[in-house]
Amino acid sequence: MLLPCITFFFLMLGTSRSLSDTIAVNQNISDGQTIVSGNSKFELGLFSPGNSKNRYLGIWFKNTSSQTAVWVANRETPLIDNSGVVKLDNKGNLSLVDGSGKVIWSSNSSASSTSINLVAQLIDTGNLVVKNENEANNESFVWQSFDYPGDTFIEGMKLGKNFITGRETYLTSWRSADDPSPGEYTLRFSMVYGRYPQLYIRSRSSAIEARIGPYNGISFSGRPLITPETADPPFASHMVVNQNEMYFATYSIKNTTTLLSRTIVTTGGKLEILWLNYPNTEWMQSLTLPVDYCDNYGVCGPYGSCNTDTSPYCGCLKGFERKSSENTNVCQQSIAMDCGPGEGFHKFSSMKLPDTENAVFSSNMSQLDCEAACKNNCSCTAYANPNITTGRVGCLLWFGGLIDVRVYPQNGQDLYVRLAASELSDLHSSFDGKKRLVMVVTLSISALVTLVGFILALYIIRRKQKKKSDAETAGRPTETLDEDYKGINMHMGSAEVPLFSLAEISKATNDFSINNKLGQGGFGPVYKGVLKEGQEIAVKRLSKSSRQGLDEFENEVICIAKLQHRNLVKLLGYCIQDDEKMLIYEYMPNKSLDCILFDESRKLKLDWQQRFHIIHGIARGLLYLHQDSRLKVVHRDLKAGNILLDHLMCPKISDFGLARMFKEDESEANTKRIVGTLGYISPEYAVDGLYSVKSDIFSFGVLVLEIVSGKKNRGFVDEDHDDNLLGHAWRLYTDGRSLDLSDECLSGSSSSEVLRSVQVGLLCVQQRVEDRPDTQTVVAMLRGEGSLPSPKKPAFFIQDSEINSSSVLPLLSSSVNGITLSQVDGRW
Repeated sequence: MLLPCITFFFLMLGTSRSLSDTIAVNQNISDGQTIVSGNSKFELGLFSPGNSKNRYLGIWFKNTSSQTAVWVANRETPLIDNSGVVKLDNKGNLSLVDGSGKVIWSSNSSASSTSINLVAQLIDTGNLVVKNENEANNESFVWQSFDYPGDTFIEGMKLGKNFITGRETYLTSWRSADDPSPGEYTLRFSMVYGRYPQLYIRSRSSAIEARIGPYNGISFSGRPLITPETADPPFASHMVVNQNEMYFATYSIKNTTTLLSRTIVTTGGKLEILWLNYPNTEWMQSLTLPVDYCDNYGVCGPYGSCNTDTSPYCGCLKGFERKSSENTNVCQQSIAMDCGPGEGFHKFSSMKLPDTENAVFSSNMSQLDCEAACKNNCSCTAYANPNITTGRVGCLLWFGGLIDVRVYPQNGQDLYVRLAASELSDLHSSFDGKKRLVMVVTLSISALVTLVGFILALYIIRRKQKKKSDAETAGRPTETLDEDYKGINMHMGSAEVPLFSLAEISKATNDFSINNKLGQGGFGPVYKGVLKEGQEIAVKRLSKSSRQGLDEFENEVICIAKLQHRNLVKLLGYCIQDDEKMLIYEYMPNKSLDCILFDESRKLKLDWQQRFHIIHGIARGLLYLHQDSRLKVVHRDLKAGNILLDHLMCPKISDFGLARMFKEDESEANTKRIVGTLGYISPEYAVDGLYSVKSDIFSFGVLVLEIVSGKKNRGFVDEDHDDNLLGHAWRLYTDGRSLDLSDECLSGSSSSEVLRSVQVGLLCVQQRVEDRPDTQTVVAMLRGEGSLPSPKKPAFFIQDSEINSSSVLPLLSSSVNGITLSQVDGRW
């Protein structure tokens, strides 16, 4: 007798089912349906990823800006048409069948006994389950998708291994954005019972690309410090290790009705953690790994230590030195140990603990017991307590070489490495000598400071007396603050950012040392500094010859102080004292985009994936300025030099000195003083002085084409014509050769993403304001939502044989309609 079955199709959203609508025996669901979880966070159906025409049975997040897949059933065997049917038989086996009846994918599951009450449900966690509807235990599943993850890990999943069944759950990257079949990289634990848990990113050849770990009781320690935007993360994690299983899981610690989190392994082999808070639809990235050279596994060899703040990055741990032989160049002990009584341990602070593959862990040993255990075993090379939670004990003992050690100044742990007696003696002697030297220097400096302070006090008293005398003679009040500075201080008193003293900034920048200078812009020089708390800063110091004045300075402070977004640079404070005016920002280690994009050697670090990420980030920052912030802000000077890059290469829009704030009901404004940078200014602003959010859209379009091509719009040269970059991009687009615009150094780029980016860029630089898309539409187009309209001829399109109204660029050096152009170029 034929077994009864459940048959259902998934396509459209119009008749989606909730959790309460279970899929029962002999129940058919018509072609065109999806199934939605009870909390409406997840959706199940057939979909086509990216630009693929193949169909896959999958689960994705609902109500997000773009379709973000969580799980795919038939990763390696796609449907080639819309005829797919999902069947559930009364044994509990779930299968996907094509139009010819061929089984494309099967869960290969079965219930322990025949039941007519089996149902398939997409539950609130995003887990697709097959279960007996009559069983009291709602967590007893015949089969669940969480046991077979793809490239994504979400709350409720477990990563690890069941030592009884032998089932291991780990992540595997997609082959590409269009192809969810298993790719090159995996994220998995070292699955040996008794070993301390840590995560590895491995390539298909099983080579370790990066190591995340070990687990420190709160999270995995071998990762960068989380960004300020996620310093108060909405999700926590826990690790379970026992004889039966070892697994890692996450759970919400905040409002679970609005928060989503996902961890993915990208096609390029990176681990990324992202989260989203409804009603926002944009994913926020809180972590990516690897970030830098030192995140690559074992780059400095055994007993080597990697530090990105030194040059070269690799060095040997104290007590070890690099020795070369015929086949090796590794760190070895300076003095061989003989397990004598004088041997001991040197403490290394702020470290990523070594690979625990050759380590043994005990959960009930104190630090003193741990030290004794290591010292009593001549093969033990180091020890540490991996658990940083208060009051917790634990002991890791390493045997053999210490691999994959690096310095984490703000996120590391203590590591105790075994050294010979003579090495420890030398280190202690060196420390005592330094301590005495510090004491002598401190006393000397104290005496000098006291003397200087006394002299300075006398000087200040005499100066005040002289000013008072002069003021009384002139018959006016004794004001020591310049009137302009008084005004700006009064306006900026509510700027919501702190006021720094000149002494603080001078000390932070080593008295504005030339060695701390980062660059020079239209505002003035920019210096790197370090506050006494250890925070790195960038200081913009207004020079006396600057073309900017008090208005731009005040505008930047007041404007940016009210704006907070991960794609906008963060203003930490300002300084107005004597004749100094300075702005203090968060430090961006990768400087500005133009420093990398237009440098033939440095641009090599910008692969297409990174460039596309930067384009997206700039667009999200603009969307916040134009629509989502409490102010509507037009930047008016968007260019590559005003896009800063943090340590994760995340773009941040900077320099708001020329920005203007709009009221909610305003859409454009007019000015007779045109400011900005040639090559980025929109035609209506250049000719008529009209600016709006569409002016920023024009500048963004220029920026997109520059990022794709690696060429500047101004000064672009092509041997076949005299067009600028916009004209060149237009020629290639009309000839169907837009891919030829991409930078020669790019390899492995997604042709669909490049084509889409070029077309979006050309749509943004169209002559007529009304033809350009708004910011929200730009963001949607970059995500790949819907088809793109055909762009019209861009503005400032210059040809040999055609000079028309759009060829206005040469006229900007003179007055147009009574409007004066002030080009502000070279800004930081």
